[in-house]
Amino acid sequence: MNSAHPPAPAHPATDAQATLVSHRHIEVFRAVMTAGSVTSAAALLHSSQPTVSRELARLEQLLGYPLFERLQGRLRPNARALALWDEVQRSWQGLERVVERAVALGQSHEAQLSVLCLPALAHALLPGAIARLLRAQPQLRVSITPQESPLLEEWMSAQRFDLGLSEQAATPPGVQAVPLLTLDEVAVLPAGHALAAQAVLQVQDFASQPFVSLSADDPYRRQIDARFAEAGVARQLHLQTHSAVAVCAMVQQGLGLAIVNPLTALAMAGAGLVVRKLGFSVPFSVNALLPLYRPALPEAQPLLQSLEAQAQEVTAALQRLLNQPAN
Repeated sequence: MNSAHPPAPAHPATDAQATLVSHRHIEVFRAVMTAGSVTSAAALLHSSQPTVSRELARLEQLLGYPLFERLQGRLRPNARALALWDEVQRSWQGLERVVERAVALGQSHEAQLSVLCLPALAHALLPGAIARLLRAQPQLRVSITPQESPLLEEWMSAQRFDLGLSEQAATPPGVQAVPLLTLDEVAVLPAGHALAAQAVLQVQDFASQPFVSLSADDPYRRQIDARFAEAGVARQLHLQTHSAVAVCAMVQQGLGLAIVNPLTALAMAGAGLVVRKLGFSVPFSVNALLPLYRPALPEAQPLLQSLEAQAQEVTAALQRLLNQPAN
């Protein structure tokens, strides 16, 4: 590396001096380390050798210590320069990723939708809607994050996702709610259970039966328990879980009866699981949540349309299942 300037003073930089170090100084240091000489760095920066030498010397002056040893007109990085070089490389890689992402966002095939939904809906409703969407836009990327309430609603209010799926009736602040479906919860029974011969189950049919519950803080659990309390019907309550999928899996194993949302019941029907209507109503609804203050990706609207179409399809499939003759 060719340079005629003298070494910088070997005293540490003050805070005031450090604040004068600019992006340009770091860019010059990076170019010298990358190109191997001041002359080559000048070509890389479309500058002149004297200008690069002067800016490199200014960086050392501002830092208060030399970065290079001057040997026979060439520069050799010292230990401090090598340590700084490691940090510069990491920072530059991060900047390059930012630039790559900025460019990719302008290309339709790089669009990525971020979706936040309840775990049960990630299992039962969303997959069919995503399949519809990707048939029309096969290059689209979708990131799906399952989350329970109330964090789901909080994150949507914070504008962190392009679309959310919630069962809550109240609309979170900063969010538009679009109703997708309204149905009733259903009963699930092990195949071969005596009550499977009935097309509709009443509250009294659950008396003294082993019952698999949702977790105590689940809003549907509270509604279900209230129904049985009002009717004075006692069940055997030994199992509970926060997941409707887990509830159905336990019912499949013959561990009890349960009442769950109709989408999960439909997705897991068969293979030892029987689904039946209830003679009383526990309403179940799903809303799409759209952030009001997050810049909308054009792909969000097609996803919403796919969800609406999928909601209609699963509603029809559920009605066919519930209207089948009981064995």
